Amino acid sequence: MKDFRQLKIWEKAHALTLAVYQATRVFPKEELYGLTSQMRRACVSIPANIAEGCGRKGEAELARFLQISMGSASELEYYLFLSRDLHLLTSQEYENLAKALSELKRMLNSFIQKLIV
Repeated sequence: MKDFRQLKIWEKAHALTLAVYQATRVFPKEELYGLTSQMRRACVSIPANIAEGCGRKGEAELARFLQISMGSASELEYYLFLSRDLHLLTSQEYENLAKALSELKRMLNSFIQKLIV
């Protein structure tokens, strides 16, 4: 069992979640139960699954939860793209969030690879 708060990958996932919540605050009210909710749910799932995996026994289970986090990260990647195309995010907001997400996905992939070897 690992303390998820000690993991840099969890810190980055948590910071991204805070940034997504901040960015979606200004989305139109009609998107509250649509895109806003979906983006927040997908983003929250990333650090939550990292935390849950850390609370499980063994590296195989941790790797499984990291893979779930990767799926949520890919889902968020699309929502960011859609939000940019709908002009809900500025180009700069999109670039900042997409860059942070890309780095997080690289870290997740690397961590998964280390666990399954």
